[in-house]
Amino acid sequence: MTNIAIKPIIEVFPHLDQLSNIKIQEEQNYRNPNSPLGMITQEPLLNELVTQLQQLRIRLLDTPDAFHQICFSKSELDKVRSDFAKMILRGEKGLHQLSHLICNSFVNSYQLRSVIFGEVDKSKGRFTLTLDITPDELYSTPDIDLGTRQLNRLLFNVGSPEKEVWSGASLVANTIDYLPTEPNEYKIHRIISRIKAEEEIWNKVVDEIFDLDSIVVRDKKLRHFSRFVKDIFGVKIVVGEDEDVYRVQHALSGLRWSDETLKAVGALPDPSTRTLEFVEVKDYLGRQRKQSGWEAVKSVVRWGDKTFEIQVQPLRNFLRERELLTRESHTSFKAKRERVREQVAQQIPLFHFYRELLRWLFLSPDTPPPQYHQIHLQLVD
Repeated sequence: MTNIAIKPIIEVFPHLDQLSNIKIQEEQNYRNPNSPLGMITQEPLLNELVTQLQQLRIRLLDTPDAFHQICFSKSELDKVRSDFAKMILRGEKGLHQLSHLICNSFVNSYQLRSVIFGEVDKSKGRFTLTLDITPDELYSTPDIDLGTRQLNRLLFNVGSPEKEVWSGASLVANTIDYLPTEPNEYKIHRIISRIKAEEEIWNKVVDEIFDLDSIVVRDKKLRHFSRFVKDIFGVKIVVGEDEDVYRVQHALSGLRWSDETLKAVGALPDPSTRTLEFVEVKDYLGRQRKQSGWEAVKSVVRWGDKTFEIQVQPLRNFLRERELLTRESHTSFKAKRERVREQVAQQIPLFHFYRELLRWLFLSPDTPPPQYHQIHLQLVD
């Protein structure tokens, strides 16, 4: 029998590293700064959890017939959950700072608006809700909370005039729109920021442990889903016509921000924040557009210590994209990403178990733990 305890979860078995017949790969340095979680921040407790659950995965694969007893600490998991929330808020702050810098570079004045795409739970009908917000609200509240907080206040009557039936709603997507209040030289209609990182921590951690992105890219049946797995921060710039796309794209490459400009949005002036470092640029306009009809010039950039995706898109394509997002028949980005995970779980039983394990740890620790061959789970203190 193997007794396993994982710090920051709990460490009660001091001879863990001396266990025989267990091959521990050099995973302490496996953290990939370009992975979904690595792009956001380097939170010590969360990183330690991911690293040690990765090591546990290796042990389970190397000794499939051994009995493993695994202990977790409630108090340490509470700290990890708190760190995850702080991580998302800090990551969003960087995205909003960059969005403000781009706005200030291209337009004279603008207003902020939270755009919420929701779905009525019982009828599955889609709707859009827009709310004006202040910079203080933007920086103090996670983007997802801006949407869910409003939806939690709403009920929808899906019944008939004779009999009322009320239903709540779920969040499909939430964006922050920066709307110019007057015409501008670059014919920019709006600048949009969106956090593509999911709110469910257990999904993010499992994706990281199993390197889901690599699994999808290697699998021919799943490869076409790869864009639904790469969860990075996104900025979209909506302009008039194709020629405006290229003008803005060229201008982005030449942006230089002074120390005073950076300080004005709360960013730390240093060489990594004064310009955008372009990692990749792809042109999906005209002949190069995707079969889905989606059009834009898409760039992956580094700014500060984070990675961002910047899309410059013509207005006609943006409006079509928003129409699809609000249609009842449209499958949301999140739903497609969930489909990927379900297909991987069918191929890799341990991936399925880890999803159940992380959901249990972070969402419902008071319920019975998930079951897996030769594993006994225990939650202490």
